[in-house]
Amino acid sequence: MLKQVADVIRGLSADGVQEANSGHPGLPLGCADIGAVLYGEVMKYDPKAPEWADRDRFILSAGHGSMLVYSLLHLSGYDVSLDDLRDFRQLDSKTPGHPEYGHTPGVETTTGPLGQGFANAVGMAIAERMMAERYNTEEDTIVDHYTYTLTGDGGMMEGIVYEAASLAGHLGLGKLIAIYDDNDISIGGSTDITFTEDVPARFRAQGWHVVDGVDGHDFESIKAAIEEGKKVADKPTLIVAKTAIGFGAPTMEGLSAAHGSPLGDEEIRGMKEKLGLPVDEKFYVSKEVKEFFAQKRVELQKEREAWEEKFNKWAKANPELKKSWDQAHNLELPANFREVIEGLEIDAPIASRASSGKTLSKIVDEVEYFVGGSADLAPSNKTYQDKYGEIQKGEFAGRNFRFGVREHAMAAIGNGIALHGGLRPYVATFLVFSDYMRNAIRMSALMNQPVVYVLTHDSIYVGEDGPTHQPIEHTESLRLIPNLTVLRPADEEETKVAWIQAMERTDGPTALILTRQNLPHIEKDNPGDIYKGGYVVKGPQDADIVLIASGSEVSLAVETADLLEKEGKSVRIVSVPERRLFTAQGQDYVNQVLGSKNSLRVAMEIGVGQGWYQFLREGDHLVSIDTFGASGPGKEVADKFGFTAQKVAKEIMNKL
Repeated sequence: MLKQVADVIRGLSADGVQEANSGHPGLPLGCADIGAVLYGEVMKYDPKAPEWADRDRFILSAGHGSMLVYSLLHLSGYDVSLDDLRDFRQLDSKTPGHPEYGHTPGVETTTGPLGQGFANAVGMAIAERMMAERYNTEEDTIVDHYTYTLTGDGGMMEGIVYEAASLAGHLGLGKLIAIYDDNDISIGGSTDITFTEDVPARFRAQGWHVVDGVDGHDFESIKAAIEEGKKVADKPTLIVAKTAIGFGAPTMEGLSAAHGSPLGDEEIRGMKEKLGLPVDEKFYVSKEVKEFFAQKRVELQKEREAWEEKFNKWAKANPELKKSWDQAHNLELPANFREVIEGLEIDAPIASRASSGKTLSKIVDEVEYFVGGSADLAPSNKTYQDKYGEIQKGEFAGRNFRFGVREHAMAAIGNGIALHGGLRPYVATFLVFSDYMRNAIRMSALMNQPVVYVLTHDSIYVGEDGPTHQPIEHTESLRLIPNLTVLRPADEEETKVAWIQAMERTDGPTALILTRQNLPHIEKDNPGDIYKGGYVVKGPQDADIVLIASGSEVSLAVETADLLEKEGKSVRIVSVPERRLFTAQGQDYVNQVLGSKNSLRVAMEIGVGQGWYQFLREGDHLVSIDTFGASGPGKEVADKFGFTAQKVAKEIMNKL
């Protein structure tokens, strides 16, 4: 029966790509046998309950082969119809070019950028072990599932896979099974033109159990490899499955031409004839395959219902654990959360990374499902929680991660933890290294995942480490990512509010941009307006000059205002910790905050400042940096680039 399932997958996949005149048929044809085994015999899932907490997860890291997963979702009974398959890659269809989380039932994560899904799978496997540690009891095991991921040669070339695999091996994630579609083909041709390393040896060196030499077209070999992997509880498993790209295509099997273009009508006809499928019927599903999955659904539903019965029994016996479970899965905050965090006493002057660290520690105490760590910069990022243990091999009860110097994988693993459910992650590094994480941050935003990014050392005030470590364009570039909230607080009070806003936001990621250097407390006329993303710190409506800034430049604006007032000028200071939130308040509010039309508006950013022009008019002024920084003590570097109150005030007076 599995052969029939696999061949139907091949027919559906080839037809879908051909109908769209766009897509990647090679992987679905080559991996149809693997998919048939996973969904037909191995995996635990229920199409009637796609969000079942204890389901096995399947992540198609090689997301370009999306017709494979769409065909499997249709056959196994998810809400993906034949019409949806016919609409492959069409606008607003359920079957977009690459799998999209939240768009297609049964898709666990958005994949396409190679390697992201692999690292997401590592995050999900970590979350499974952490949840098991927290909620399983001696009487009842309610968290006990596997994470499967499928990746190809291209994914294996990506650095993020190396990073994520290294951490997975270090942690001994025995519930993670990765299947390597080893077909020796890339877009450019044979992989031997670029990729000749010994992948199994690499994974063994990273602490993985490797099942090598598996025939990816032999069902018994695939099943046996998976069973072998399940027997190894203290290591993740890599199954090296030798496959032929475009398997079944009469003239294109094994060729790079099968990778990313429709096979063509004649090739598909020949493939169907070879496989015993009706040659003149598109999107064919045999009666036998329909009946097979209908029976499978009955069995899977019974398994899920048995789990629910056990879960209900566990919930009655463990009401406190059940309360914790619900709070974690719903990302609930304590009723007095704002009051507790706002009331936290933090002395100033203090670096915003340090006030962030104090706030974070309080949040971790208040929100038990909030977990995270740093890419080997915890002492600098102020993110390590001394009260709580670490996540290490065989030890998953802690709250602290040691991600190592693996920024890209760290961010994508964070996405996987968030996607799994039951935990909420934060991850941390220097702002300048957000470039290493950018694609994973973008994926957080695309998938609406509430990951918190703690990004410290935010400007040339980094000082002696020099321009390699001094962010210039980074804050502005993060602000460009849709659905990413970017909060750059000006003092300890704004930092507490920034964390409150990050925690209250559950429909997307938040980046906190924090200083290395100390910042003074800023007296504010209306501190409650901080929550609006932009507000008047002080100053009259009809001021001669309006200084607009975020982060450390707000205290610089306060100093500058003092000098300008001595020159007889009236000054309003506006802090804008989150520009998108500020503009979302409406133009009337923005105009009210920015003051008189006759004022000179001056925006200040200790980095590139193009984004501030949305608040400036012809004749207004921008103080910014559009070159790289320099090595030296932070204050001297700031002076070199004109970021002192004296130089800014002089620049403004000259402008007047």
